[in-house]
Amino acid sequence: MKALILAGGQGLRLRPLTDDRPKPLVLVNKRPIAEWQIDWLKKEIPVDEVVFMCGYKWERLKEHFGTSYQGITISYSVEETPLGTGGAIRKALMSSGSPEDNVIVMNGDIVTALPLKNMLASHVAPGTQPTVTMALVPYKSRFGIVHIDKLKVVRKFEEKPEFLDVWINGGVYVMNPKKIMKHLPEKGDIERETFPKLVQYAEIVSYPYYGFWSIIDSIKDLRDVEGEMKTLQAQTP
Repeated sequence: MKALILAGGQGLRLRPLTDDRPKPLVLVNKRPIAEWQIDWLKKEIPVDEVVFMCGYKWERLKEHFGTSYQGITISYSVEETPLGTGGAIRKALMSSGSPEDNVIVMNGDIVTALPLKNMLASHVAPGTQPTVTMALVPYKSRFGIVHIDKLKVVRKFEEKPEFLDVWINGGVYVMNPKKIMKHLPEKGDIERETFPKLVQYAEIVSYPYYGFWSIIDSIKDLRDVEGEMKTLQAQTP
């Protein structure tokens, strides 16, 4: 099974860490984000190839991984000019000859313990088989919340709460290549150009997930996730 990792961005909010490397090579607890991702993929599903959809400093990825990592083939779909997430996926799928099997697509700045094998099983379950199954995670505020009463008196402070009934895109997808190919732009983002079209035909199914998930989009995100991962590892027998 193929996994496609979106790795073309410049990671501007992570500078200076991304001055000389793409975001997937930024270290999280002394290991690149991409290594955490591939280890997770390998644990969850029978992945045999990982394709990095890359552009900025992509040579560093190739220097690090070469053509294989822990028995998994590594390849690179290189963009000469930025194509957006939709264009990048389209290019990678076309280069692979539009694979028959479902593919995993994920953002290159996500670390998670999402049970991907269960998500994949839900995607191929009889009676569903949508174009896309999308991981959803609860929205977590970056700010503290202040609760007031009817008289505008402050009654409670809540530090960065999670809203368990408000969902955001978790950046991990199971996709049917044949179905999605006709909806992918040559240049543009799936979030703006592809997903709104699929929603009209009820072709996206969600996989809600409440467990460990983090996006690494800033230095603060990086420090937060490093602490969270260390805590989780200490709790694991």
